[in-house]
Amino acid sequence: MKKKLLVFISIIAFLFLAACSNDSASGGESTDNKEGIDSFTYASLTDAVGLSPILTNDSASANVTDHVYEKLFERNAETMEIEPKLAESYENPEENTWVIKLKEGIKFHDGTDFNAEAVKYTFDKLRDPATAAPRASLMEPVDTITVIDDYTVEIKTKYPYGPFLASLSHSNAAIVSPEADKAGDINKEPVGTGPFKFVSWVPGDQVVLESNSDYHDGEPEIKKMIFKVVPEISTAISMLQAGEVQFIDKLPTEQLSRVESLKNVAVEKVDGTPQYYFTVNHSKEELQDPELKEALASAIDRDAFISKMNGLGIRSDSVIGPKVFGYDESADKAGTPFDVERAKELVKKNGYDKQPLTLLTPNRNNYILMAEVVQAQLTDAGFNVKIESMEWASFLDTARDGNYDITFLSWSNLTADGSELFYPNFHSDNVGSSNRAQYSNPEFDKLVEESRTTTDQEKRLEILDQANKLMMDDNAVVVMYHDVVTAALESSYEGLILEPTGKWNVSKVTRK
Repeated sequence: MKKKLLVFISIIAFLFLAACSNDSASGGESTDNKEGIDSFTYASLTDAVGLSPILTNDSASANVTDHVYEKLFERNAETMEIEPKLAESYENPEENTWVIKLKEGIKFHDGTDFNAEAVKYTFDKLRDPATAAPRASLMEPVDTITVIDDYTVEIKTKYPYGPFLASLSHSNAAIVSPEADKAGDINKEPVGTGPFKFVSWVPGDQVVLESNSDYHDGEPEIKKMIFKVVPEISTAISMLQAGEVQFIDKLPTEQLSRVESLKNVAVEKVDGTPQYYFTVNHSKEELQDPELKEALASAIDRDAFISKMNGLGIRSDSVIGPKVFGYDESADKAGTPFDVERAKELVKKNGYDKQPLTLLTPNRNNYILMAEVVQAQLTDAGFNVKIESMEWASFLDTARDGNYDITFLSWSNLTADGSELFYPNFHSDNVGSSNRAQYSNPEFDKLVEESRTTTDQEKRLEILDQANKLMMDDNAVVVMYHDVVTAALESSYEGLILEPTGKWNVSKVTRK
């Protein structure tokens, strides 16, 4: 009897241990919080272009580099206030001088010290014309960079520059290891101070990172982070449902209900800084007609369009969005209101119906939807509009060269600063490059310059509001919507940091 009892107890103990073992394995992909998450995969619709923040300027590359490198400052995802990251503190003793104290004891992944020399090296290379950095403009105001001591750097600007801290919070202002950059190609093998270290990159397939066990802000729970290239969003959603990837972002309107219906997935939404707007080609004299622009603005029913977006669009006339520095809620309804009868009156009065217009659009889902809705609305008002669609890169080149009549453009607002929205997109300095609307208005230019060349932040708010409303009075653009940033995460995980800029961070992700 005793022997049978001992056998029974042994069997029960064995089954209990086996059950515990199965629970902790969790499908073989990850373990519980105490032991970390073995592997975590993000489905990226496009591959990275490169892995150096100095040499790249695309979102797929930045998603990787943001986890390998760090910046001196960053925006708080909740408050949108700029806070020190690699910096300890800063002073602005006079308008053209910034003294930045750096955190001590931080090392790059190659074991070398993060210090003032590294900051100077990075910024000097970013602004060196020989580098041909795509975002060298971030350093355009900088005159000199001086190392005061190992952990203090002084930066003097050519003129007072109000958005300076915002520019230093940009992904492309991240600090690189000077030794690694001199010794190799950090565009292929990046070396930073961030929460993850580079492991491998198979172009067109995936980038693999591993946790930085010496990370100054605590080692991430995720041991291996994979950026898997999945070109089709529908395929990425199926992989998320099957547990083959744990995270996707930028959910398209037409797929939102499908993702929200998945039982193993949690959808996160954040009011964002990206924006989409309609504009005429201001380089064409016939399209500068104020009554033409008023007629176009009056004919566009933005509410009707936003109703088709399943909650992924924020309605505001303001060019500066609610999450961008310089926004004032008084601008929300300050634009030309939808009034199709007024549009018809102006069309008939001026014979705009006899002036065929080509609506240029990239072949991306949300742009195509905007084009179809707006074409119908403009036609209803009496305009003669046809749609011309092309792939993304060709669209950007065509718009930059001013080879269109009317179009839709967008801007991510990664700095979340109104000056850094207005200057590249609408200042006459940038016609033929980043000012694809070809907009040129001396009064507006002057306001933008004033907003950039003062460090008095309250004054900057006032100036930006004036510039914003001047654009709206001029019907320079018609804001279609401000974005709602989205992400879908396998529901067994938590801690994803989703920023209004559309950027995200997984260094604090844990398993529930």
